[in-house]
Amino acid sequence: MNKFILFICCSLFCQMAMSQVIYETIESSKLGESREIKIQLPRNYDPEGDVLYPLIVVFDGDYLFEPMTGNADYHSYWGDMPRSIIVGVNQAKKRDSDLSYSNETYFPSDEGGSQFFEFIGLELIPYINDNYLTSDFRIVVGHDQSANFLNYYLFKDKPLFRGYIAFSPDLSPEMAVRLQEKLGTTTEDTFYYLATADNDVKILREDILVFNTALNTIENSKLHYRFDDFTDADHYSLVGLGIPKAINEIFGLYKPINKKEYKEKMLTFEGSPYDYLMKKYEDIQFFYGFEKTVVENDLRAVLAASKKKNNEESLKNLSKLARKEYSESMISAYYAGQYYDFIGNTKKALQSYQSGLLLEESEFISKDMLLDLIYDIQDQD
Repeated sequence: MNKFILFICCSLFCQMAMSQVIYETIESSKLGESREIKIQLPRNYDPEGDVLYPLIVVFDGDYLFEPMTGNADYHSYWGDMPRSIIVGVNQAKKRDSDLSYSNETYFPSDEGGSQFFEFIGLELIPYINDNYLTSDFRIVVGHDQSANFLNYYLFKDKPLFRGYIAFSPDLSPEMAVRLQEKLGTTTEDTFYYLATADNDVKILREDILVFNTALNTIENSKLHYRFDDFTDADHYSLVGLGIPKAINEIFGLYKPINKKEYKEKMLTFEGSPYDYLMKKYEDIQFFYGFEKTVVENDLRAVLAASKKKNNEESLKNLSKLARKEYSESMISAYYAGQYYDFIGNTKKALQSYQSGLLLEESEFISKDMLLDLIYDIQDQD
């Protein structure tokens, strides 16, 4: 029953995503032919806006694109990852050629692999950057042969991608050793996700387990690595299990503050709860290359922590931030009122709550909520 429900949910997500897909054909001088791609733009995408979106390039787009777009749309809807531009590269007709490597060097071959490698870096990504609002944070996704091929981009002097999602890679000779060395010396924050399953192709699984052992020996703070070995899954079904795990790993910092982070990090932070919030959002900009608007969930966490730690200055700064980010929302009035109420200035607290009655409600703050606060203050007089 659970598998049936999961299948229905995935189908709905895919249908939702596909309804927004743009199909394009790129004329490639590197490939010497045209190549079909699929482009999924995020909800409410404004081509004239100034918001930049991460770019996710999906190899084997013929079958990997839809699961990736469905999951990305779902996770971004709940704020667990940023809205992203996803590009699927169709390879069904030329897959073996695209993903081929030399039997001598084990790097992309001159019979197709090198051309495809250059197509991605010199044609596809520049084309997407020129025509869509992309940030410099890029992720590449692959399965089987394409999960091996994506590793080659790590060996560029300036890697094209910051995140690598490899589902059951069919590893080329020496790849494990080479990648262990490369990831061990990377100076840029790099996210690497690897997955296999108990019913994966036997020879692939054996190599992947050895590969994981090698990667686990790396001591490099710039490498953010996760490995999953799924039970009751095979070479194909592990993809559906792995995508949300990979998203959670790569965008763990981006996610709203949860109970675990609140208790283990915010409350134990040496500075104030407000300082913790500022550092978190500075880190998000540093890691991902774009600013994130402070979400209401995180404001609530700072409010609770500031009260718990009896930190007046943190509450004051929080109220200023709420006013700056949400001037047209009840959020601004609520947090101003909370600050004034905390310092015992009930007159200004009352005025703040009353001023919010004509503003827009938020996810957590409503007119009834403000009225209750107003009546509580009036009853105290």
